[in-house]
Amino acid sequence: MHNFEEELTCSICYSIFEDPRVLPCSHTFCRNCLENVLQASGNFYVRRALRIPLTCPNCRRTVEIPPPGIESLPINFALRAIIEKYEQEEHSDVITCPEHSSQPLNIYCLQDRQPVCGHCLTVGQHQGHPIEDLHSAYMKEKEEPPKLFEQLIDTDSHWEDFWLLAEKLEEQKSHVEQVVQSDKETVLHYFKELNDILDLKKNALLSALDDVGKAIDEEFTPHIERITEIRVEKIELKSLTAFLLDEESPLKFLKKIHSIRQRVQALRQRKLPSVQPLEICPRISPILQEEWARTEISQIKKLEVPEIKLSVQRTQCIPAEEEEKKKEEEKADFTKIFSTLILTVISGMWMLTFLFYKDMLPILHDVRSRFFFEDSQPPDHSFFNNMHTVKETMCLTYHALKRFLWDTISDLNLTLPSSL
Repeated sequence: MHNFEEELTCSICYSIFEDPRVLPCSHTFCRNCLENVLQASGNFYVRRALRIPLTCPNCRRTVEIPPPGIESLPINFALRAIIEKYEQEEHSDVITCPEHSSQPLNIYCLQDRQPVCGHCLTVGQHQGHPIEDLHSAYMKEKEEPPKLFEQLIDTDSHWEDFWLLAEKLEEQKSHVEQVVQSDKETVLHYFKELNDILDLKKNALLSALDDVGKAIDEEFTPHIERITEIRVEKIELKSLTAFLLDEESPLKFLKKIHSIRQRVQALRQRKLPSVQPLEICPRISPILQEEWARTEISQIKKLEVPEIKLSVQRTQCIPAEEEEKKKEEEKADFTKIFSTLILTVISGMWMLTFLFYKDMLPILHDVRSRFFFEDSQPPDHSFFNNMHTVKETMCLTYHALKRFLWDTISDLNLTLPSSL
């Protein structure tokens, strides 16, 4: 079958003949192959009337082609019929080209080291590559397996490096997997402890709230039951009174009216239960959202569950630290206000002093004559007496203002800073 395929193969394109044409020298080639040879020779002109010389690719004999060109050459009908019959039959032992259907892989490309068909060499991706027939290539490559086998022997140092590296990689992989497994166990243990702590805190808070709920029940239930009893008795007396209006017997009426009157008077004399508005302090929401939410995970275990109580309602349920901080802020604000008032009053007094400067002229004149003239004399007692009078006036005004502010603040239940 192999030799038969060679007989059906064009010696130019190494493919099964397509439209085989016979040259005058009796050699057969594909029509397209002859067209390419003619164009490559440079002897082909479309309008040329003379015969065209062409060298046969096989016998190298120069033959003449009629003016119409390759189309005028006779068709090898016998060969074409054989090819058609050959293509119609199934050839399981013939491997065809995957890119060019029905073309056998009968050529070996030396550049790409693979079998190709004739179309691959002429119009495919192997065009222009060096080639060799399959049998010659087979005989040459037959010597390669022993050489390749020697390169694959395990005693070669090249492969020993690979095997050593593979062992090291296995050891490293095992070690890293153990580390990952250990870390997983650490994570599970850590979050189990964390969940246990959180569960303890949660249960403690819920238990404290349950206790408050019991206290609420103990506080309110007796009052509610007492008021309910009063309501029931009121309804009963109201019903008895309504029935009494229909009583026509004087004796029975008088007996009943006295009893009902006593019960109504006793009912109206019953006092309302003393109930004060209650509150739950401290509230859980601010503690969880403000204090516990800012706590580091490592410190959660140290968090103390607050003692939640039911107490008489005040203006606001404020933790001790916040209440102390608020007092400090109020104290600082009051100090600023008080100091501003004092400075304002003193400034006003100095303004009044300058407005009534006529009364101060003797003093100023005395100061100027004693300290700014070259022939000044030591100040006498009158100068010091005048200055002392001004000082006493200022001090008395300051203390009077301070006493007034003190009394005002005491009435407002505020606390003066100790520094004043």
